[in-house]
Amino acid sequence: MSWALDVDYLVVGAGAAGMAFTDALIDHADVRVALIDRRPAPGGHWCDAYPFVRLHQASVFYGVASTRLGGGRLQTEWPEAGLQERADRDEICAYYLRVLHDRLLPSGRVEFFGDSEYLGDRRVVARGSDGPSTELVVPEHCRIVDAAYLSPTIPATTPPPFTVADGARVIPVNELPRIADEPGQYVVVGSGKTATDAIIWLLGRGVDAAAIRWVRPRDPWMLNRARVQPDPAVFLGMGADIMDAILAAGSLDDLFLGLESAGIMLRIDRGVQPTMARTPTLAVWELELLRGVDDVLRHGHLRRVDRGRLVFDDIAATIDRDAVIVHCAAEGLRRPPLVPIWQADAIRLQLTRPGFPCFAAALIGYVEATRPDDAEKNRVCPSSPYQNTVADWADMTILGTRSAMAFGAEPDIAAWANEVSLNPARVPPGRASSPGVAEAKARLQASTVPALAALGRLRLAHSPGA
Repeated sequence: MSWALDVDYLVVGAGAAGMAFTDALIDHADVRVALIDRRPAPGGHWCDAYPFVRLHQASVFYGVASTRLGGGRLQTEWPEAGLQERADRDEICAYYLRVLHDRLLPSGRVEFFGDSEYLGDRRVVARGSDGPSTELVVPEHCRIVDAAYLSPTIPATTPPPFTVADGARVIPVNELPRIADEPGQYVVVGSGKTATDAIIWLLGRGVDAAAIRWVRPRDPWMLNRARVQPDPAVFLGMGADIMDAILAAGSLDDLFLGLESAGIMLRIDRGVQPTMARTPTLAVWELELLRGVDDVLRHGHLRRVDRGRLVFDDIAATIDRDAVIVHCAAEGLRRPPLVPIWQADAIRLQLTRPGFPCFAAALIGYVEATRPDDAEKNRVCPSSPYQNTVADWADMTILGTRSAMAFGAEPDIAAWANEVSLNPARVPPGRASSPGVAEAKARLQASTVPALAALGRLRLAHSPGA
């Protein structure tokens, strides 16, 4: 059975990006949208996330522009007293359901189709839970919006990137709370935020740090959460400190050490220069816990797990025969090719400034609603990449800052962005002239252009063969 949809946009993916784009689009354009997802509910990877996960950033930086996630409250209890609240998985999933049912669907201009897949060629298959599948077809004028272009991969839905032999006990991080016994050893595999969350959760449940072995192929740089807060004096001050550190650095490695000295970047092992720079935020109390895990294996990527043994490219390491190996090694944030956001075949949602994907998707929705020409849209809202290595971080900072300067130069975009709590650089009314904010803005304005030029030189010198 086939059914024609009379819509102007088909948004493929109802995760954070698709929801933020759709919310901003219908706020500023009289259009009809079909929003589809392969899951039965909105929320994207949060529907599959491990139960103890929290946002690594403040809640107000996440979600959709029209509806704040959380109450914008400061935490009052240790260990993050004074920092903004961070929503957990259940809060985020409930939030997206509310946005869908209280905001998008009642508008009369959005239809949601869960359990659906985009087949290409303007065709969608909707798999009904109590009946046959239906093919949905959108008209030729309908714009396709790829809201899953940067969709992350997570352990719950991704097999381990290593071979698992018979008898080895390997679980995705989601299953940690369901372990009924008390294994003598936990082996956490992964270098990023998921691995750090798993270790902090284990330590918080009373597991001895000596019972944790951490397979960490690369050491990561992470952002100090206290410096990434929705206070313009704090956030803009961090931006100014980053630019100052760039101007003082002699190399990219030197730059990151300078950012560490400035209290912006954190590393777990002070004796190891990290090469991984995806830079999720981390609190200082979490850092101290992680530093208590001394049993760290740095032998590159894990290739095979046998019962009682881990096999790397050039070495094997013995583990307890009853050890639980915790798979935290999914790719996470993906890095597909950086392409123009607006193309003839689709709008591909990407970042538009360093970090903050929800703001980026909302911004793209606003620009799509307010400008008729794709070339102009790409000019005022160019894409920028996610980062992985320190060199990628430099690329992200250069391209993302240039993008922010481009859309910030548009008076209407600047005015809209300053009203949106998703925007980390927002300056609320009445704060622009306060001493801390005015000083940070002046420093940032004076240093940004020369710092970007200096960062370009550092990036070039860091390239192989330079």
